[in-house]
Amino acid sequence: MTEEKLPIASGRDTARGLLAALGRRRGLTIMALVTLCAGVGAALVAPWIIGLMVDDITRGGGSLLPYGLALVGSLTVGAALTWAGRVLLARLGQGTIREVREAAFRTALAQPTARIEAAGTGDLVARLSGDVRAVGQVVEEALPAFLAALFGIVLSLAGMGLLDGRFALAALLAAPVQYFSLRWFLRRSAPVYRRHRAVVAERGQRTIEAVRGVDTVLALRTEEQHLERIAEASEQAIGLEVRATKVRNDFNVFLNGAELVGLSAVLVVGYFLVADGQVGLGAATAAALYFLGLFGPMGTLLFRIDELQDAGASLARLFGVIGLPKPAPREGVAAPRRGAIDVQDLGFAHRPGQRDLDAVSMSAEPGEKIAVVGASGAGKTTLARVLAGALPHGEGAVRHDEVDIEAWHPHDLRDAVVMLTQEPHVFAGSIRDDLALFSDADEEEMRREIDQLGAGWILALPDGLDTVVGEAGLPLTPGQTQHLALVRVALAAASVVILDEATAEAGSADAELLDQAALAAIGGRTGIVIAHRLSQAVTADRILVMQDGRVVQSGTHDELVAAAGPYAELWAAWTAW
Repeated sequence: MTEEKLPIASGRDTARGLLAALGRRRGLTIMALVTLCAGVGAALVAPWIIGLMVDDITRGGGSLLPYGLALVGSLTVGAALTWAGRVLLARLGQGTIREVREAAFRTALAQPTARIEAAGTGDLVARLSGDVRAVGQVVEEALPAFLAALFGIVLSLAGMGLLDGRFALAALLAAPVQYFSLRWFLRRSAPVYRRHRAVVAERGQRTIEAVRGVDTVLALRTEEQHLERIAEASEQAIGLEVRATKVRNDFNVFLNGAELVGLSAVLVVGYFLVADGQVGLGAATAAALYFLGLFGPMGTLLFRIDELQDAGASLARLFGVIGLPKPAPREGVAAPRRGAIDVQDLGFAHRPGQRDLDAVSMSAEPGEKIAVVGASGAGKTTLARVLAGALPHGEGAVRHDEVDIEAWHPHDLRDAVVMLTQEPHVFAGSIRDDLALFSDADEEEMRREIDQLGAGWILALPDGLDTVVGEAGLPLTPGQTQHLALVRVALAAASVVILDEATAEAGSADAELLDQAALAAIGGRTGIVIAHRLSQAVTADRILVMQDGRVVQSGTHDELVAAAGPYAELWAAWTAW
């Protein structure tokens, strides 16, 4: 299987999506920008007031109290409006991020499971967590500072221009240096940030793979190999961080040079204009103060571009998810599901040159229970995931109810096929909420299934169905977690139930109970059981034995035990143990 990475939106598509999200908050956008601009403008009245005060002093004027009061008023109003503008901007930004995050999550959930698996769940997790967090930090810190700096630069240049246009022209001598510095910086930093995001996602994918398969990793003693792969990605990320830091430091040197050019020009122009009597000393002082006040905003503006660029890369990854093709709406009522499965010459490979499934053919009649057994690495779990639609089949055909699996609407397939692995998840909340996530069963139905699956311990909990479990709730043992998940499966309306070693975590005391619960959870539906204990295979209508990605035997337990072959050998070893 060739990995199909999730797409990354182009700059134009990202800008279009962001503007559309802001457009749905047009009033708040305008209010935030106007308030922030007014706050910056009020604070920038201060240099003008100081210039008037200098002129008054040179003329031997009287009290400075009015100037002091005006100065305090300017700064107070500016601080208050700037604070209000930042609050409005934070509300705007967080609301927009929430909309983008939810849209990305909703689109991801609408995709066929095989599409997400093919791309790697680590990439999706990195986008919905790390990228969202990166954008959130920028909106909270960098964006208000960037906009305040931008407004400060524009208004400061306007103020210098009102004093004398030549002051503004002198200040603009720094602009070419800043412009070429910024171009140099963006040209060198953009590839670094894009590569860094990709490496972080790859590191997340490798970590998730190792954690998910921790039992297999430990059994095969490949801990060091996985740690080396994760360390390799971490070293790449660190190297990229160092490169980015070096580029930022060089950029800072260029900015300092631009400030030197601009300030020198303003002071020289001011000297000649004052000496020639064309402007007063107060105007020259105000112009110098305006330019000195540009140091902070200009540095902030240019350095925040660094963070905004990083956030832009994150937004492009999020809008890449949002831009994924969405399945067409369901047309009419889904046809009745019987649970028939037909697989012909199925081939599958996680990596080129590796055959995980090779010419697998099988079928299951509605209501038939099939156990799949074999040694570790035989292809059992891969087969289960293909049947559930979690992996795309590479060769051959997979049909549910005589319809090719790729022709099923993703929502219909998820309703028709439910799969439970050996690592079931306990959702945070009450047990009632946990059981109701995948069905609209009422309390009576829940209690009936709990009783049929022998899970009376659930009702014996402190608050019964209302007992809070999961994070910050009552901890459940691995056996209880699997038992609860089986009740959830029993309540689902699916016509096919796939249990991939769904009772593997049970201790010896719970094994028989959970095996019986698994049979009860399947009920009269079609069941595919990936059996890690041969006792689970005995009760199946038919057993498939897999070796090296192929089905090498098929039959009932009695037939296979009587015939010489892999199953008889496995059974002999099982009963001897």
